[in-house]
Amino acid sequence: MIRVGPAGSCGLGNLKGVSKCAEMDLDCMEVEFTYGVRMDLKTAKEVGILAGEKGILLSVHAPYYINLASEEKEKLAASKKRILDSCQRAHAMGARNVTFHAGFYQTRTAEQTYERIKKAMVGLQKQIARRKWQVKLCPEVTGKPSQFGSLAELLQLKKDTGCGITVDFSHLYARQQGDIDYARILKKLPKKFHAHFSGIEYGPKGERKHIRTTRKHIRTTKEFFEPLARELVKRNPDITIISESPKPYEDAVMMKRLIEEV
Repeated sequence: MIRVGPAGSCGLGNLKGVSKCAEMDLDCMEVEFTYGVRMDLKTAKEVGILAGEKGILLSVHAPYYINLASEEKEKLAASKKRILDSCQRAHAMGARNVTFHAGFYQTRTAEQTYERIKKAMVGLQKQIARRKWQVKLCPEVTGKPSQFGSLAELLQLKKDTGCGITVDFSHLYARQQGDIDYARILKKLPKKFHAHFSGIEYGPKGERKHIRTTRKHIRTTKEFFEPLARELVKRNPDITIISESPKPYEDAVMMKRLIEEV
C-alpha cells in the first residue's frame, strides 16, 4: 500500500491538519517538531485519537538541531534529548516512524562519523525499549554530500542497528546531481519504508531548497515524481510518502492522483 500525505499542518495546528487530510482524502501526515518539541503529551494523545478516527497514519519529524556525531558532550546530549522527546510524543499519538537528520562529518572521516552515529543510535534504541515506546528511529537521506546520510550509509545503519530509514527521494536527486535511477534504488530498499518527496532546487553542493511538485510545474512533475510514481506502482511497496513541498497538501493530492492514474 502506498500512503500519501503532507508534512505539517500549514499553520492550522495538528488537530485541524489531521481533519484537513481526511477532507482531502489523504492517508497520512507528518507531525513537524522541526524547530522544537513544543507539544505536550495531552495534545499528542488527542491528535492520535483523532487520527485513528479519521484513518490518518501519523509520523513525526524530530528537530533540525541534531548531530549524533558531535564530539561536544552538551550538543550530543541535547541531540539525544530532542530525539527522545520526539519519540515520547510519537508514542503518545500512535506515530510509528520518527525521522531526523542524523549528523555531520565536519572534520571526521565518513567511517568515524558512521561509528559515532551507530553508537548513539544503539544507545537511543535501548532507552526507547526500556520505556516501551512503540516507535522506530528513521534517520533520513540528506540532500548535501557534506551531511551524513547517503542511502548506502543508512542502509548499512539499518543492517547494523535494526533502525528504520526515511528515504527522501528529492534529497537523493540533489545529492546525486540529478543522476537518479528509481528502479535501481527501489531494488535496494526493503518492502516497507518511510519516504519524503518534493520538487527540489540544487547546486554543486547539493540541496538548495524544496519547490512545488504540481501539474502547473510540468518540468518538476515530469522530472521528479512521475518516474518515481511509475516505479512505485510496479513494486507496490508498503510505504508512507510525505510531501515536503511549500504547498504540502495540494501537492500530496497531486501525488496521490498521479499514483492512481499510473
